[in-house]
Amino acid sequence: MAITDWPASERPREKLIEKGASALSDAELLAIFLRTGVKGKSAVDLARDLLITFGGLRQLLESTHIEFCSAHGLGDAKYAQLQAVLEMSSRHLKAQLYREDVMKSPQLTRSYLSSKLRSYNYEVFGALFLDNQHRIISFKELFTGTIDSSSVHPREVVQSALIHNAAAVIFAHNHPSGIAEPSAADRNITSRLSDALALIDIRVLDHIIVGDSDNTTSFSELGLI
Repeated sequence: MAITDWPASERPREKLIEKGASALSDAELLAIFLRTGVKGKSAVDLARDLLITFGGLRQLLESTHIEFCSAHGLGDAKYAQLQAVLEMSSRHLKAQLYREDVMKSPQLTRSYLSSKLRSYNYEVFGALFLDNQHRIISFKELFTGTIDSSSVHPREVVQSALIHNAAAVIFAHNHPSGIAEPSAADRNITSRLSDALALIDIRVLDHIIVGDSDNTTSFSELGLI
């Protein structure tokens, strides 16, 4: 049965308009993105198959061009459309944060940092540089690889903070394992960087560990800063 033959309250698009996007399942959201199904399958049926094939919505969204286009019902046009949607989402979060004190919007800050780092399958360490009103100046990816005292260099962090004329900074890095728990190395490097930046009167407000999906951990909330 085609989706157009379903009761209006069960059609993904109508359901979204009536109840909001949060009321939809992953398959229903994906079906709206797909717009159409394939022969013998509605958009919702195709969406369910794709979620099984990729292992979930996040895995599909973060798949490579080749992986994405190799799935039944997908192709270059859909891949380009998806990348545009993801980039618009990231820019929207960034625009929201640029207007205000990031410390007043901790969840928005976490969501933005998560959108920047969670898709990497290796560790990436970055910094959100802030002015004296805690508004964003810039986000920069600074180091890649295993995040420890030998790979994160305080001198380079200090130099970058001075270049951006930052008054404060929020560090962030991802854990490809998906577990957003700070390690002993994470604590050690945060302490070293905080001490180095304190010498030039730049405050470290937080260090966010990005795990799977929206799973994040804040050093500040744990009392580690």
